[in-house]
Amino acid sequence: MRDVLFLVHRIPYPPDKGDKIRSWHLLRFLARRYRVHLGCFIDDPVDRAHLPVLEPLCASVAALDLSPRMARLRSLRGLVSGEALSFPFYRDARMHRWVAERHASTDIACAVVFSSAMAQFLSSAPDVPRTVIDMVDVDSEKWRQYGETTRGPMGWVYRREGRRLLDAERAMAKAADAVVFVSPDEARLFRDLCPEAGAKVVSVRNGVDLEFFDPAQAGSSPYPEDEVPLVFTGAMDYRANVDAVTWFADEVLPGVRERFPRAVFTVVGSRPDAAVRALADRPGVRVTGRVDDVRPWIHHGRVSVAPLRIARGLQNKVLEAMALDRPVVATAAALEGIGSGPLPGVTAADAPSEIIAGIESVLSRPAAASGGRAF
Repeated sequence: MRDVLFLVHRIPYPPDKGDKIRSWHLLRFLARRYRVHLGCFIDDPVDRAHLPVLEPLCASVAALDLSPRMARLRSLRGLVSGEALSFPFYRDARMHRWVAERHASTDIACAVVFSSAMAQFLSSAPDVPRTVIDMVDVDSEKWRQYGETTRGPMGWVYRREGRRLLDAERAMAKAADAVVFVSPDEARLFRDLCPEAGAKVVSVRNGVDLEFFDPAQAGSSPYPEDEVPLVFTGAMDYRANVDAVTWFADEVLPGVRERFPRAVFTVVGSRPDAAVRALADRPGVRVTGRVDDVRPWIHHGRVSVAPLRIARGLQNKVLEAMALDRPVVATAAALEGIGSGPLPGVTAADAPSEIIAGIESVLSRPAAASGGRAF
């Protein structure tokens, strides 16, 4: 077996959020074919308990603790150095040393880099024969969108990050042998932004584990019997998700509850930030935080909502709801990358009145009516 260096910005287990789902399945794919040397960061101490799952798959593992607070402070160095803030956020001499040691002691045939910020560590393994970078999304475009929707100094910071990160993404693409994105739409966007590397750009879609997300395996309902549950799932410290649920609670939920007073909007996901936690004080809103198993929350919800206004790539939350036979009401941004044309059980809506109408259409049907399992 040949040796592969796999660099990931966040430990690829458990697969409980979008990037970890993709990196976990990529690790499993690589481990069946190569001797994998995994270098990653742990930004949540709880995740260290999962290392015993990863270690048997790998020839070696460097899982380094990363304090998000300290990393945010460290990222400010980018304002002085002129680089994108994402790079000093992850900069770590320990990871550089580990990569250099792997490079010196092992015949690395290929480096697979997951997320652009990890490409900086390739300078410690300068002559690896092949390099593949899975950028997943065009992150620079995400920061540009943040900048367009944010006023004041932070808007300037986000716009700057978009410009600096795009420069870095283009340089990486020119140096790599292949650049991977999560959907054809993301790949097309990057080809437009970086035509000189267009021939290297490919897309590999996310999938959904149909055995795990099987309605028959979803367990019992976590909701009270007299409740009409609307559910949103996702990492709740992620800006796009925070924006989605706060906007939904402000602009959509009151209209739904006028018609269906027992409707409760349940926000399921780890590390809810202060704005999300504050929603729990409102009538008709529940915030769960991290749950052991997301499947019963999705499957026993009457509607899975994905009211994303800022989105990149492909939304696993939509795929999982479709696999669990739930009706979905989602914005066009949330559906981009999944496919063109109508999707079974999915209603596309953007304006608050359209989303309310889509939810009401579902709730007016018998509770047993499904979304129509699309796989």
